[in-house]
Amino acid sequence: NETSKYWLTLLNELKNRGVEDVLIFAIDGLNGFNQAIQAVYPKAEIQRCIVHQIRSSLRYVSWRDRKAVARELKTIYTAPTEEDAQLALTEFNDVWGQKYPHIAQSWLNNWNELTTFFKYPQSIKTLIYTTNPIESLNSNIKRKTKSKGSFPTIDSAFLVLALSLRKCYIFQHRRFKQNGKELV
Repeated sequence: NETSKYWLTLLNELKNRGVEDVLIFAIDGLNGFNQAIQAVYPKAEIQRCIVHQIRSSLRYVSWRDRKAVARELKTIYTAPTEEDAQLALTEFNDVWGQKYPHIAQSWLNNWNELTTFFKYPQSIKTLIYTTNPIESLNSNIKRKTKSKGSFPTIDSAFLVLALSLRKCYIFQHRRFKQNGKELV
């Protein structure tokens, strides 16, 4: 598979540059990425993005049913334990399985990667169950660097990157404080 080879090359490059171990990969379901992770970092855990899974699940749901299906899916990923989530998925399938059989099947096919976050305390769960914070960070960095064209020195490039990261951290820290959470 071409995409698996790409991810394998990329991960091996990271390993060759000194990244010896990774605890958790938060991924969005790109083809071949999980196989490459398992090949290069076999001890790493993989958490597939819940938000991407929901989007995928709702892709073929009629507009009339979207809110109800989304509400039922929420009972799965907000369950307090993996066992409760499994029960919620079974209940979801009992209600919606006839009309939308692909949804429960997709969740079952990806279950191990969708439920990794249940092993961790709530403060960690909210950081890893979706790739949205990572995508937001990347978007912010792109926005800051795109308008610059090119950097005259490597130091100026690192300065822009550092300031972008600092701004993101401050924003996230304020947001977590406002929600009564502690930033890990």
